[in-house]
Amino acid sequence: MITRRQFSGVMQGKNLRFLPEERATPARETRAGFLLLEHFSLPAFTQFLDTLVTANLLRPGLFSTTTFGLDSAEVVSDLGLVIRPDAVLARETLRGLDLLVICGGYRTELKADDGLIALLQGASGLGISLAGLWNGSWFLGVAGLLEGYRCAIHPEHRPALAELAKATQVTSDALVIDKDRLTASSPAGAFQMALSWVGGLHGKALVDGIEDILSFEESRYRRIKASPLVCVSPPLREVISLMEANLEEPLAMPELARYAGRSRRQLERLFKEQLGTPPQRYYLELRITEARRLLQYTALSQTEVLVACGFVSPSHFSKCYTSYFGYRPSMERRRVK
Repeated sequence: MITRRQFSGVMQGKNLRFLPEERATPARETRAGFLLLEHFSLPAFTQFLDTLVTANLLRPGLFSTTTFGLDSAEVVSDLGLVIRPDAVLARETLRGLDLLVICGGYRTELKADDGLIALLQGASGLGISLAGLWNGSWFLGVAGLLEGYRCAIHPEHRPALAELAKATQVTSDALVIDKDRLTASSPAGAFQMALSWVGGLHGKALVDGIEDILSFEESRYRRIKASPLVCVSPPLREVISLMEANLEEPLAMPELARYAGRSRRQLERLFKEQLGTPPQRYYLELRITEARRLLQYTALSQTEVLVACGFVSPSHFSKCYTSYFGYRPSMERRRVK
C-alpha cells in the first residue's frame, strides 16, 4: 500500500482536484438560497453559484443551493434570460437555510412590500446569514437588517441606501463581510465574497483549488503558480519567482539565498514563518505540480517532462510523483488529443 505525502498548505489547493480528501466523517452540508429579483444581475449570481458548484466538484456534498422567487412566476435577469426559480420564498422554505442571498441588479426596482420585509426579518430571526448582490443590500437595509453593519452596494444605489439606513456604514468597497452580513457591489465582488465565505467554512486550500479551476483556461498555458502571494515579504517573493523561472535546472539553496541577500538559515526561516514549509519542499512541490500539468496537457513524453521539471533520473521522478499522487507518472491520463 502506498503512503501518500500531503502537499504543504500553500500548494495543496493546486492539487485538490487530483487528491481526494480522506475524511473520517463527511462535512455537514451548507444550504444556500438565492432570491432572484426581477432584472437581477445574472453575472453576479452565477459568479457566486459557480464558486459553490466548483467547491462541490473538489469536495462533494459541501453545498446545496436553491433559487427562490417572490411568487411562482418566472424571473427575467438583466441579460434577458428567463429563469424559473425552484421555489417561492416563504417562511417554511426558509427553514434549514444557512445563507440567503438577495440577488439584485442595475434595473432591479428599489421596492419591497411588507411581505418581503417580514420574510427577510424572519430569516434573520432564524439565524440565517444574509447576503446582497449588486443592490441587494438595499432590501436588507429597508428591512432594518444592516443597522450597525458595514456593507457594499453598487455605486448607482449607494446614496439611496445611505439615506435609508442611517445606522449603516455604506462603503465604496467591492465587497464587505461583516459578521453574518455579506454584500457585494459587482460580479467580481460577488466572486471574491463567495470565496471568502467558502474559505471561512472550509479553509484556504479549498479556495485555492476553486480559483485554480475557475481560472483554468488562463493557467493551462503557463507554468503553475502557487498563489498571488501578496502576503509574503519582497525577499521571499523574489525567491519564489526565481524558483518558478528555474524548474528545469533547480537552483541550490545557497544560490537562492544569495540572490535574496539572505543567509540560507534566514531563507529557511522566511519560508517556515510565511509559508509554513521548508524551501526545499516548496520547490519540489512546485516542480511535481508542474510535471503533472505537462503530463496531462501537453504531448511531451515522460522523459521530456522529468527533464523540464529538473528531475535527475526516471526512478527519482517516479518515486517523487508516486509519493504525492499515489500512482506512477506513466499512469497519468492525458487530457489533450
